[in-house]
Amino acid sequence: MSHFSNELRLREKHLIKMSPKTFSNLFPMAMKTHVQKKLRQSLPLVFSAMLLVFFPSCEDQLESSYTYQTQVPVFLQVNAFREADIIIEPPKPLDNPGKIYIFGDYLFVSEPGKGIHILDNTDPASPRNLNFINIPGTGDLAINDHILYADNYVDLLAFDISDPQDIELVKREEDVFPNLYSNEETGTIVTYKDTLITSTDPNMMWSSWGRPAFRTDFMAFESMAAVSSDASRGGGQNYGQGGSMARFTLLSGHLYTVDDYDLRVFNVEDPTDPQYLKNINLGWGIETIFPFKGNLFIGSMTGMHIYDASIPSDPKKMAVYEHVTSCDPVVVNDTHAFVTLRSGAMCRMGVDELHVLDITDLYKPRLIKSYPMDNPHGLGLLGDYLYLAEGEHGLKSFNVADVLEIASNQLEHLDDFAAIDIIPGPKSLIVIGPDGVCQFDYSDPEKLKKLSCINVSFR
Repeated sequence: MSHFSNELRLREKHLIKMSPKTFSNLFPMAMKTHVQKKLRQSLPLVFSAMLLVFFPSCEDQLESSYTYQTQVPVFLQVNAFREADIIIEPPKPLDNPGKIYIFGDYLFVSEPGKGIHILDNTDPASPRNLNFINIPGTGDLAINDHILYADNYVDLLAFDISDPQDIELVKREEDVFPNLYSNEETGTIVTYKDTLITSTDPNMMWSSWGRPAFRTDFMAFESMAAVSSDASRGGGQNYGQGGSMARFTLLSGHLYTVDDYDLRVFNVEDPTDPQYLKNINLGWGIETIFPFKGNLFIGSMTGMHIYDASIPSDPKKMAVYEHVTSCDPVVVNDTHAFVTLRSGAMCRMGVDELHVLDITDLYKPRLIKSYPMDNPHGLGLLGDYLYLAEGEHGLKSFNVADVLEIASNQLEHLDDFAAIDIIPGPKSLIVIGPDGVCQFDYSDPEKLKKLSCINVSFR
C-alpha cells in the first residue's frame, strides 16, 4: 500500500510539472486551438482528474475476504446428556468418519461428536452396515472382551456388544474427562462446533471465541497401527485393534486414554466395571497412544513419549524423543519406532517426514534417519512392511527390513484417494479418509487390490 501510494505521488508530481512544450508534443492538436492558454492554467487540475480516473486510491479498492474454519463454543449441562437415553439406531450412512477399530469380524467407525457405526466385516469385499450407537460428544473407542469403551463428553461409557443387534449400556464412569468443564460447580461443560467465518484479515490466527482460526484455502484434511498379539497385550483378555491415530488403547487389564495434556489410567480387569485410577500430566499437544510389549508410545506435537507400563496401574516415564513442532503418530516393533511428522494448519506448519528411531534402549531413543514424504498421517506396520497414509496424496507401502534404505524400497503408491489412518487387519488393510473407508487385499504389498469402499453420504 505504501509503495503504491508513493508511486502515485511521484507520477502526479511529474505530470503537474510538465512544461507546455512537452505537453504540446504529447497533444499537438490541443495546442493549436485557442484553449492553449486555458490548458496551461488548468493543467494541474486536468492531470489530477486523470490520476483519479486511472489510478484510484488504495482506500477505494475492493477489500479481499477470506474464509476461516474455527470452532464456536456450545454449552451443555451434564444432566441433559446423562438423563438422555443412549439410542441404538438403524444403520445410517457415513457422514464424517473419524477413528477406525476392529474386533473379531466387526469394523467400528466413529463419527466425532455423534456416535459409532458398527459393520459386519466378515467379508471385507462386502461389509454390511448393522447399526449406529448414538453417543453425543464421543471421539474415541476401544474394545475389551465384547465390552466397548467410548467417551461421552466428560464420562466414560461401557457397552456390552456381545450381540451387535442388542447392545446394552452396562456402566457410566462419571467426570473422568474433566477438561470439558467450563464450570464444574454448576455442571456446565463447553464443547466446540466447527464453523466457517469470513474476515478481511488474511492473517487471522484466533477467532473471537479464542479458538484457532485456519484459512480454508490453506487446509487439508487433518480431525498409527501395527499389529500386536491380543494375548501378549491383554494378559488373557481379548482386545480389538485401533489405528495409529487412536487416543484410547488397552494393555494388561488397563485402559489408557490421552487428551491434549494428560494420560489417564483405568482398571478394566473386570471389563464391565471400568475404574478410574489416576491422571498423569504429559505437557501439551498430546495426540496419540500406541501399546507395545508392556510399554506405551505416546505421540505429541513436539515429540514421542515412552512410558513403562510393566506396573499397569502406574506407568513411569522412560524417555522423550523431541522433534520440531508437527503432528506425530507412531508405530513400533522390537527395535525401531516409525514416526510421521506432517505439516498443515492444524500442525503449526511443521515438516513432512518419516523418522526412524533406534529404540533398542528405550531410555535413549535415537534418530537413525529421516525421509521426506508428501504429507504423512497415520501408518501401520506388519512384519517388514510399513503402510503409510499420505493425506490427499494417497497410500504408500514400503519394505522396511533395511531401515537405512526405505526410500529406495517403496513398493506401491495409490494416489487416487485421500488416506488418513490405517489398520493392517487379519483379513484386509483398512484405510480411512475424508471420503470414507476402503479395504485392500495386501497379501502382496507390491500390488494392493481394492476390495471395497464405504463412501461418505455426500460424496
